[in-house]
Amino acid sequence: MQNLAPIALFVYNRPQHTARTIKFLQQNLLAEDSRLYIFSDGPKTQNDEEKVSEVRNFIKTVEGFKSVKLIESKTNKGLANSVIEGVTQLNQTYGQVIVFEDDLISSPHTLTYFNEALNRYRDEEKVMHIGAYMYVLDDKNLPESFFYRAATSWGWATWSTAWQNFEPNIDKLMSKFDAKSKREFAIDDTMNFWKQMKDFRSGKNNSWAIRWYASIFLKGGLTLNPAHSLVNNIG
Repeated sequence: MQNLAPIALFVYNRPQHTARTIKFLQQNLLAEDSRLYIFSDGPKTQNDEEKVSEVRNFIKTVEGFKSVKLIESKTNKGLANSVIEGVTQLNQTYGQVIVFEDDLISSPHTLTYFNEALNRYRDEEKVMHIGAYMYVLDDKNLPESFFYRAATSWGWATWSTAWQNFEPNIDKLMSKFDAKSKREFAIDDTMNFWKQMKDFRSGKNNSWAIRWYASIFLKGGLTLNPAHSLVNNIG
């Protein structure tokens, strides 16, 4: 398969989680042809320094990919800022990116799923996000993959053309919603997505994901999802 997307992996201070995530990525069919970029956030406190160093030392031994590049931050950016900066950087270079965090184990077919979808829907402006995780659904008759409006964050991919619509400013995002769109955003009030927006504004969470979903929603975008998850969270 040509034009494989780079993989962005975001890690911090969990060496065992990081090792498991990478082990399962290495078992993917396209791993040896994929570029892996590992973004390592800097320690928040002195107590984190040893674990951050342990993670970085392990990463320097990683093989099984076309290339492995470790990007070390001297300061603690936090997960949200790390993800936003890393995804932006790789999108600018490659025009597409596959995103993992350090607590995800993947099926051997996950990279194939992402790359096939990235190539297939590249020119479909309405398709903005490809997810690898899906909640357990009541509908047993779904196809292998389907379009939806909500975006999941446990393993995902996107293109630079979609990512340019990402709006990080929570006030700008929230100002564009009315009562009807709030209900639709929260999947007819069955999910707590609007509460997550309010919690972010009040400093109760630091989620990049809810802002990305809101950006997709306001653009009228769609997300591609598997009927059965290709990743599990071990967080």
